[in-house]
Amino acid sequence: MERSDTPPTERPDASTPAPARHADPGAPDPGPRPTARTKGPVVLRGRQIPGTTTDQRLLDTRDSGDWVHTDPWRVLRIQAEFVEGFGALAKLGPAISVFGSARTPQDHPEYALAQRTAELLVEAGFAVITGGGPGIMAAANRGAWQAGGTSVGLGIELPFEQGMNEWVDLGVNFRYFFARKTMFVKYAQGFVVFPGGFGTIDELFEALTLVQTGKVTTFPIILMGTAYWRGLLDWLTATMRADGKISARDLELIHVTDDPHEVVAILRDAELSRGTAHPLGEAAPFDVALADGT
Repeated sequence: MERSDTPPTERPDASTPAPARHADPGAPDPGPRPTARTKGPVVLRGRQIPGTTTDQRLLDTRDSGDWVHTDPWRVLRIQAEFVEGFGALAKLGPAISVFGSARTPQDHPEYALAQRTAELLVEAGFAVITGGGPGIMAAANRGAWQAGGTSVGLGIELPFEQGMNEWVDLGVNFRYFFARKTMFVKYAQGFVVFPGGFGTIDELFEALTLVQTGKVTTFPIILMGTAYWRGLLDWLTATMRADGKISARDLELIHVTDDPHEVVAILRDAELSRGTAHPLGEAAPFDVALADGT
């Protein structure tokens, strides 16, 4: 650790010239540092000092409404989103987050599979959480609602209007993706991931990272649809694992199936390992041989 030449009991005087930012022998003496102004925990000097005070801007009714778009105000909005989400979901109980494409039509087999999976999850004692939109999300919310369970939708503000699907009993809309993502993980005991696009992949790999790094434990991640996910699993095995970017143990974090009953069995087995449920069946981690095509 570097030692200062200034005795510990003394502080440099405010008028002490500051060292030049660029060591230029020919540069003029910058003179004493300007007077500082504190703004909460922030210290401002020179051009950083605003021409008005916070109180003045607050009380001056002639001021514009632009202040609501500044970063400090966004912090309060972010805080409010977490408070609202925590308050709405605090008493939810055991739940599973279900992800999948918003573009899946009602007559697609994956829609029916998501609906049936949600029904079985409710029968096993879980609430169902989705992104609240159409497609797979609506199918899962519909299955949970029809089975008499708690159907949760965590919506997000998007440039295009999406809205909350009609099967959501408990809905929370978010401005910020990171606040919404926290709720998906915090109040769920596992993820069930149906075929989807970028958003689905984003949620999948974020969950895998959280489990791999130990941020969440005993958190099953189940891929529904072996045909859809085979290419990704092949790449994870033949490229990422083969190149040493992940380990064989990392691949065991993933379960893959086409059977909604197996989904419930895996989740109930995880609940048993936490000491909160009885097993319905054996958990079946992703078999690496599947990705090898054997």
